[in-house]
Amino acid sequence: MFCNRAIRNSKTLEISKTQDDGSLKILNLNEAVSGSWFNLINPTREEIQQVSLVLGLDESFLNNSLDADELSRMDFEDGNLLIITNVPVMDEEGNFDTLPLGLIFTPESVITVCSHENKIINSFNADTAKFFDTRHKANFMLSILFRAAKFYLRYLNIINKQTESIEDSLRKTTNNKALFQLMEIQKSLVYFTTALKDNQLVLQKLLRMVHTANLQRILKFTEDDIDMLEDVIIENKQASEMVEMHRTILESMMDCMASIINNNLNLVMKFLAAITIIMSIPTMIGSFWGMNVPMPFGQNHFGFLIVITISIVATFIAAVFFNRKGMM
Repeated sequence: MFCNRAIRNSKTLEISKTQDDGSLKILNLNEAVSGSWFNLINPTREEIQQVSLVLGLDESFLNNSLDADELSRMDFEDGNLLIITNVPVMDEEGNFDTLPLGLIFTPESVITVCSHENKIINSFNADTAKFFDTRHKANFMLSILFRAAKFYLRYLNIINKQTESIEDSLRKTTNNKALFQLMEIQKSLVYFTTALKDNQLVLQKLLRMVHTANLQRILKFTEDDIDMLEDVIIENKQASEMVEMHRTILESMMDCMASIINNNLNLVMKFLAAITIIMSIPTMIGSFWGMNVPMPFGQNHFGFLIVITISIVATFIAAVFFNRKGMM
């Protein structure tokens, strides 16, 4: 039951409800009625206390979704349902991560809780109001989960383009910046893999419990909702398989780049070794004739030129030899 207590609104707390004409109406906390959607983005402690008071929820139920390391799960408590799903996010630098999104369902309302703004929740607004209904909790929940799976696929397409661009760059020159970018992408794919696997477990559990009394009392699943849930599971599985495929490709690319770098290093070392040997030949010959003992051509008027010629010829022969061996 809602508590008739006037409480201020906040930019991190937005309350709305779908109207009969399909529009989305923004409400104040003291105007909240059955079928309302409470959206909390990085809420303050005061805001959590206010919503908890209005909806009669335990504060921990709201705080769980604010933990960055929270795993996807489903939980019942005092007739309320908590579903935590991990959704994909992209920062300003183009790096990808996941963060928990809490979906809380009471008999009267829907609450979404997240520590940061994200495009999944932001896509449910007045402009897209005709595509969802806050009064139909099961359909609204599935719309959010379906949107999250779609964003995984969308971000994977971006990652694929980034990978191709980096690959083209590495074909021309190997630089540390490109390799660090590949490492960031690899880390993002690890986050995606873990999140999608956990999300899939929650969706499968939801499908198994769809006809149970507890779930039906809160969400009131229809046959269309069950069909949509199966579509969400398929979409999530597709995203999971795509992530695995991209991870495999990226790991192969990283291994290939490591081999190329090692091969280039070996070529450089072989070249330097060949140069060192070639440069040591005239030094060695010069040191022989520099000994304070009788040497060939020592009394010859052209001895110096002869020694220089021998050094040049020996150096040239060594250079030709190493060049034919592919060391230069």
